[in-house]
Formats: sequence, structure tokens, C-alpha cells
Amino acid sequence: MIDKNRIYHLDLLYNQVPVPFVIKTMEEIDKQLGGIADNPHRHNYYTVIWSFTATGKHIIDFKEYPIKPHQIFFVNPSQVHQIISNPDPTGYVILFTPEFLERNSIRSDFISNLKLFQLRDESAALPINLKMREKLKIFADQMLEAFNSNADLSMDIIGAYLKLFLIECNGHCSLSKNTNTQSVEVGKTLVKKFKEIVEKNFSKWHQVKEYADALNVTPNYLNEVIKTAINVSAKEFIQNRIVVEAKRMIVFTNKSSKEIGYEMGFEDPSHFSKFFKSQSGQTLQEFKKALDITGY
Repeated sequence: MIDKNRIYHLDLLYNQVPVPFVIKTMEEIDKQLGGIADNPHRHNYYTVIWSFTATGKHIIDFKEYPIKPHQIFFVNPSQVHQIISNPDPTGYVILFTPEFLERNSIRSDFISNLKLFQLRDESAALPINLKMREKLKIFADQMLEAFNSNADLSMDIIGAYLKLFLIECNGHCSLSKNTNTQSVEVGKTLVKKFKEIVEKNFSKWHQVKEYADALNVTPNYLNEVIKTAINVSAKEFIQNRIVVEAKRMIVFTNKSSKEIGYEMGFEDPSHFSKFFKSQSGQTLQEFKKALDITGY
């Protein structure tokens, strides 16, 4: 059964003491949970999940991805996710709030400039090779050692190694296969701005032309760049974002289908219902039933 109020906070996860950063091994977490899979939930913090030997499945915004050894998932605070791992997983889980970055003099746009946490439909894990694992392990081990110590400036130490960890990962996260450097940089900027504008306007702008006009490009050019960068068209990205938000609202609010449709910019409830089914392959009732949501 889905708990509509299941939003995790770091101060509720770590000995009831407010903390802006936590690093744990997957073994610790598995032991705490008694080997029982967690329910779908959201966080008020960023999550990095690094599998050493863990296998299973990771459900992010209602889409399932396999968990394999030597890969890393990056989860945004707003995303709904659930980990179902096989017995005896090993790896690291790193949790940190936006405030932690600010306290450690890490620019507010640091995360937004990374490709790792960008909201996208594919949300796939980052595979890491042996050389990269060795470097990241040093950073993660240093964070764990500082976290478990009572040393002065331990959070400053963690902040420095976290930034190095994320920068190293980001360097291996390719946005585009395009080998033209200037074209890649232009594409990066446009994709970033497009995603930011979609995030602010998806509930009222449903057409690619509205976003293209705001970005001062043609709809065809916007579609071409977005398709090359993230393997879905601009229209598909907008539609996916609407569906994901609707699903989140179904899970975490008591709003009716009509209310959700209206908030997503659909004046006619029947049009929203048809749109939801065409995009997700399920009616709203079928989606709710599949998640066993009661009291709706």
C-alpha cells in the first residue's frame, strides 16, 4: 500500500539528529530494513546510490531499471523512487541536502550544471570502469571516515570530497555523441534551458512552439537538439513530464482526477484522461489500482 505522506527527511533517517549529509553502506541500510524492500517515496535531499555488487531493480518515477554491479544512480529530491535489491547488497549510499552545498561554499548552480541530476525520462545509471571506481572509492572512503569521526571541520572535508566525487562522475556522463565541440556546447546550453523552462511551465505550456518561442529557436531545431541529446523529442519530453507529475500527485495527494487534470492545464477532464491513457498505457484508475492506493 502506498503511503501518501512518505517523504523522507535526513533528520528523520539518522538518529533523529538534523544533518545535511549522510553516507552509509548498502549493507548497513539492508540490515536496518531487515532485508525488506522499501515503499515508493520521495526525499527532501539528493541521493547517490553506488552499487558494488548489488543487484535488483530501481524504480524511478514509476519506470523500472535494473540494478547491476559497478554503476551509480543519481536521484533528485522531487523524484519518486524505490529500491528492491537482492540479498546481501554492497555499495555506498550518499545523501545530501541543497543546504549542505551552500554551507560548503559550493555554488548554487553547481548541481544544475551537472548532467548527473538532470530530470530526464531515461534516468539510467552511470556505468563506471575499474580506473574510475578506484578514484571514486578514495573519495567515498574519505567521506565515510570524516562522517564517522567527530573531528573538527569534518563537514568541510566531506564537502570537498563530495564535490570531487560528483565532478569525476560528471566527466564520464556524456550528453551527446556529437564530436563537434561548438555544437555540443550549444546543445548543452539549449537542453539545460529547455529543461528549466519545462520544469517551470509544463502545467500550462503543452506545445513545443511555446518553448521554442521562449528560447528564440524554431520548433524543428529544438526537437532536433533535444532528440540528439536525450533520445526523445521535445514533445515527448514535455508529455512525459506532465505524466510523471500527474502520477506523483496521484500517489502523494488526495486530489481527484479532475483536479489533477486541471492543475496539469487540461480544462476538460475527459481530455486529460485520454491523454494520460495514451501516454502511460493505463487509465488513472488502473494506475491507482496497480499501486494499491486506497482512500483516494
